[in-house]
Amino acid sequence: MSEIAKRRVTCEAGISWQPTEEQEQAAVMEWAMLMEKQAPELALLYHCPNGADRHPAVAAKLKKQGVKPGIPDLFLPVARGMSHGLYIEMKRQKGGRVSEDQKAWMEALTEQGYVCVVAHGAEEACDAIWNYLEGE
Repeated sequence: MSEIAKRRVTCEAGISWQPTEEQEQAAVMEWAMLMEKQAPELALLYHCPNGADRHPAVAAKLKKQGVKPGIPDLFLPVARGMSHGLYIEMKRQKGGRVSEDQKAWMEALTEQGYVCVVAHGAEEACDAIWNYLEGE
């Protein structure tokens, strides 16, 4: 059963459940895959796995390869209007905070002509993506 379906079943049962950031992000990617026929550009949406917890030796190796803290979670490398692409920092529907590194990256990316948004939950992220693609 997909994460979206699990969430619906849980909500219909009246159980209070808060999806994790990872579950919300997986729901966005599932939505994007389902919507590719309507918007083929969605096939370009991807996740940059910079923020995962790792063994220190692996983290050191990845740092040498260019992993940097604060990079937004999702990137849609599709130009619209004056923008070069869309970056999305995912957060849970409730809670979750934007770190100073994340704020700095989003500010720098915005200065370079990208749109950056913080999405609290899959629904906000999907809305932001769709609005971006429609030029809103």
